[in-house]
Amino acid sequence: MQADIFQHTFANGLTLLAERMEHVRSAAFNLMIPAGCVFDPPAQLGLGTVLSDLLIRGAGPRDSRELTFALDNLGLDRGEGVGLMHMHLWGATVARNLSAALDIYADIVRRPHLPEDELEAVQALAYQDLRSMEDEPRSKVSWALRKHLYPTPLNNDRRGTAEGIAAITSDAVRRHHQKWFQPDGAILSVAGNIEWQPLRDQIERLFGDWKGAADRTFSCGQQPPRRAHIAKELEQTHITVAYPSVPIGHPDYYAALGAVYVLSSPGGMSSRLFTEIREKRGLCYSVSAGLDTLKDRANIIAYAGTTNERAQETLDVLLAEIRRLQEGIEVEEVERIQAGIKSGLIMQQESTRSRASFLASDWYYLGRVRSHEEIQSAIDGLTPANILDHVRRFPPRDFVIVTLGSQALHV
Repeated sequence: MQADIFQHTFANGLTLLAERMEHVRSAAFNLMIPAGCVFDPPAQLGLGTVLSDLLIRGAGPRDSRELTFALDNLGLDRGEGVGLMHMHLWGATVARNLSAALDIYADIVRRPHLPEDELEAVQALAYQDLRSMEDEPRSKVSWALRKHLYPTPLNNDRRGTAEGIAAITSDAVRRHHQKWFQPDGAILSVAGNIEWQPLRDQIERLFGDWKGAADRTFSCGQQPPRRAHIAKELEQTHITVAYPSVPIGHPDYYAALGAVYVLSSPGGMSSRLFTEIREKRGLCYSVSAGLDTLKDRANIIAYAGTTNERAQETLDVLLAEIRRLQEGIEVEEVERIQAGIKSGLIMQQESTRSRASFLASDWYYLGRVRSHEEIQSAIDGLTPANILDHVRRFPPRDFVIVTLGSQALHV
């Protein structure tokens, strides 16, 4: 591994990653367990999210109140959540409290109480989260886009369904934990003012005797329809558009990233979608694009929120701007992209939580951790010619388009 970044995979399949950051006084950890919502049973969608909430309601020798008090007493900024492939548990605190925090999280992961008498309250929270999407049209149309973009179970949503949440039992929660909380394939990353050898010894003590592996293979269903409209009486229309790109690890990944940043860079006010659709034409109040990458596939996803009267024109111009990428990329656009990405890298390097997340993400997607120099070199190597070459070899095509509003739009 590169200087100050360490890696060890234990015999049980758990990988420990660590980055020593001597200039900070904090430390953060990020634990990724392959127990994401893709593994929710079809009849109990939302089970992973319910489990993630119950995990922190008592573990080891502590009941729910004692566990919360112990974590708060460490000054731990923490959270847990369910992604598509993984359940994430993370925390950040002053470096001297990291060891005590990891001791507690070993109990949370391996010895949770999963109290039956709190299941109903957790289900109620899951219902609220699901219902809140009705008040957030952008979230709802984004959720619907994924339902049409990916086949099942890759289009599962962490929030599940009302029917799925209602079908969850305490026994189902315990079976789900027992089946999927296994060390094989789990990734624990730590970043901050840490010492590698004591950290490795502690993780060996806490997790070395954790045994088990799960069969995480699954088959995908058929490709869903590529067009959909959600009828809802609103004063606004919400538009989502997606088309295939290349995932992280592909030789063209950085060129694909450059292409999407031409459309919509972080901050976005000088990117094409903002300039052409919002600033020049005044068509919408919000427009953006990003690269959504899974391990074996990726899509560029664009969003626009506009008035009903201007919705059709907004969709037409949005698609035209996406297609216009093939006509040429300007030097100043690439220079702006490079400056923006470099600024983001600098910010990331100063955050222990960001670094811990980066380590785990890279290891999952690539099986290694990219160095700052590697990323910097790839970004510096972007040119109008190589971005344009990528766009022409992977042109915008096979659009998936989902809209939400009072009227369906024409493509």
